[in-house]
Amino acid sequence: MGYRHFDTAKIYGSEPAVGHALTEAILDQTVDREGIFVTSKLWGSDHHDPVFSSAFASCYRNMSMEYLDMYLVHWPVKLKPWNYSAVPPEDDFEPLDLESTWAGMEKCLDLGLCRCIGVSNFSSKKIQSLLDFASVPPAVNQVEMHPMWRQRKLRDFCADCKIHVSAYSPLGGPGNAWGTTAVVENPIIQSISRKHKTTPAQVALQWGLSNGSSMIVKSFNQKRLKENMEALNVKLDAQDLTDIEKLEEWKIMRGEFLVNDSTSPYKTIEDLWDGEI
Repeated sequence: MGYRHFDTAKIYGSEPAVGHALTEAILDQTVDREGIFVTSKLWGSDHHDPVFSSAFASCYRNMSMEYLDMYLVHWPVKLKPWNYSAVPPEDDFEPLDLESTWAGMEKCLDLGLCRCIGVSNFSSKKIQSLLDFASVPPAVNQVEMHPMWRQRKLRDFCADCKIHVSAYSPLGGPGNAWGTTAVVENPIIQSISRKHKTTPAQVALQWGLSNGSSMIVKSFNQKRLKENMEALNVKLDAQDLTDIEKLEEWKIMRGEFLVNDSTSPYKTIEDLWDGEI
C-alpha cells in the first residue's frame, strides 16, 4: 500500500513484530533499508545509562536493525530503572535531568545508532529549555494532534525552531482504551467528508497533512489501511479549514498517569503541559 514510516516504542511491545516484518520485506526485496523510516522511543526507565546502551541493545535485539532512523524521548519523565509499566506507580518517579538524557541521545547519534533524535509529548516551554543546552536540536516533536486538538501554539513554535511536528492519534485514538470516536463522528468533519465524497478519517488526516505534519495512523483492518493511505489524495478547501478551526478543542491523551502531588515533577496536568491544555 506504500506505508514506509513505522513508529514503535519499547513500551508498545511492538518492536519484535515490526522488526521481523521489515526484515522479511528487506530480504525478499519488497523494500530496501533506505526506503523505510523506523522510529522508536526511550522509555522513562531507560534514562539512567549515559548512552542508553541497554535500551538500544534491547531495541536492536527486538528489531534486528543496524540503525534507527529516529529515536525519541518518549515523555519528559524519568522512572526507576526497573519500571516498564505504562502506568508507573507513584514510588517509581525520579527527578528528571533532561540535560543528561539529551547528552545520551546526542551520543547515540554520534555513534551512528540512529540517524535523527527528537522528543515526544513536549510542550513549547520544555522544548525551549532543551534548546537552551542542546548541541543538536530535536528534529521532531511527536504529539497528539487532530482536528479537535490542533496544537496551533506548539506548531507555530516548532515551525520557528525548524522542528517537524508528527501527529499521533490523528483520528482521536479510536480502538484504544483511552481513545474516542468523537473526531470522526464530529458533525463538521462528517459534513466536509460528504461534501468531498470521502470519509471522515480521510478529512482528519488531510487536515493534518495540510498543516505540514506527518500522520501516524494505526489499524489492523486492511480496508482502513487503504482508506488512510488514500487521504493523500483528498483536497480540502479554505472553507473546510476555517470550519475545522471553529471546533471545540479537547485533548484526549492528557497524561494523568504521570501526575501526582508527591514524587512526580508534575503536580498537575497544567505542570505537565505548561498550560498548553
